[in-house]
Amino acid sequence: MSLEDYAEKAVQIALENGSQYCDVRAESVKTSGFVIENGEVENFVSSGDSGLGIRVLANGAWGFCSISGPKSFDRIKDNVIDTIKSALHYSKYKKQKVRLAEVKPSVENVNYKVSIEPTIEDMIRIGLESDKIIQNKKRIIKSSVSIHHDKFHKYFVNSEGSKITHDFDDVIANLSATAHYSGLTESVNTTEGGRGGLEMFLEKNDILVAAQDISEKADALLDAKTVKEEKATVVMNPDFVALLAHEILGHPSEADRVLGKEMAWAGGAWWAGKIGTKIGSSELNVIDDPTIPSSLGWYKYDDEGVPAIKKALIEDGVLSNHMQSRETAALFDTVPNSSMRATGYSFMPLVRMACTCIVPGNWNPDEMIKDVKNGYLICNMKIPSIDMMRYNWSISCQYAQKIENGELGELLRDVIVMGNSPEFFESIDARGKDFQVRPIANCGKGDPMQIMRMGNGGPHIRGKSIVKSVAT
Repeated sequence: MSLEDYAEKAVQIALENGSQYCDVRAESVKTSGFVIENGEVENFVSSGDSGLGIRVLANGAWGFCSISGPKSFDRIKDNVIDTIKSALHYSKYKKQKVRLAEVKPSVENVNYKVSIEPTIEDMIRIGLESDKIIQNKKRIIKSSVSIHHDKFHKYFVNSEGSKITHDFDDVIANLSATAHYSGLTESVNTTEGGRGGLEMFLEKNDILVAAQDISEKADALLDAKTVKEEKATVVMNPDFVALLAHEILGHPSEADRVLGKEMAWAGGAWWAGKIGTKIGSSELNVIDDPTIPSSLGWYKYDDEGVPAIKKALIEDGVLSNHMQSRETAALFDTVPNSSMRATGYSFMPLVRMACTCIVPGNWNPDEMIKDVKNGYLICNMKIPSIDMMRYNWSISCQYAQKIENGELGELLRDVIVMGNSPEFFESIDARGKDFQVRPIANCGKGDPMQIMRMGNGGPHIRGKSIVKSVAT
């Protein structure tokens, strides 16, 4: 019996034993990859996993179980019945019963086409060439390249008639260059890839160009200066904007955080209850869009079988929407908008961003810089530090450049950008015509912790914030 057959049987068992709703995710994944350090292949990974994630709703309470590599119908039946019993027991003490917003059932097979099929031989060739480029600079003391390919098969079935299959591939590369000279060590890294095949390295983004860039930047940062603390105009590049969008726009737009259901683990949202309120300048326009091709946040249906849609979260500075599940949509008296995802079959789905981005504007990025008398060009994401409500934040960048009288000046290292969300949002006065989605492969949320992949991005943006050195 196939995983799909087991999934459909599980739904039938759930309905026969007191569940008012049931959905099952039958999933399998095959992974291959490796790590290269200083020109040597350190280790290979080749693994696979498959199983069922079974979610039941009984008397207004959720129950969940997962089964790895199911081999017998009886085991599934016993697990489903025990899960329903647990949900019914919990429902006795649950003050607010779960309600689900209505969704039309869907039946579809979705196959995301790969242009260049990944092979381990091709990935190693690309990895070794990238590593060699990173080591070109004499002051590079460590190079690291890891590349992984995952092939996913996902089948979703529920008690309302949905039957949805997704087949897709992810290729992800993490590259880092570490330089050292006269007691100073500087590292620059990048993540490349996305949903697709090797075309993500060779056509969408050139991984060899990325390797060259991080090598040059790590070496140059050894001669860079630090910055004195000041509040100034900042022009942020798309890679830095990707992390900004992720941390202070994406996470607080997840409806479970807005409701306070994540406060014990991952925080809340300072703008709870402010739908329809102006929270930034008219230049602040934000979307979450799981339909962007090749993004790690791409999908056609979420893990509740809701069709993927682009949603406007902030329009002309006005908070307009949150990311909703079927459950949270019922609480907000709105419609679910394809925002429920799980890391894999062994986890319950959570409200998660897919591809949260700032929308492009009408400025040429060079003109944005020429318009600045005193400020900084902030480049590439590094480490975020955000408070529980996503209100106060500081994000370090991998490097920056001084802007004086519209001209780019000296390279700067160890720079942190700080602000509070409403003040920074209100200061945004320009968005570039350019637009880039960056891969985010390690976002954590929930208890137990789920590590999720997604995209984030935007254009160059300009605003005001505090700029300081890590050392001050």
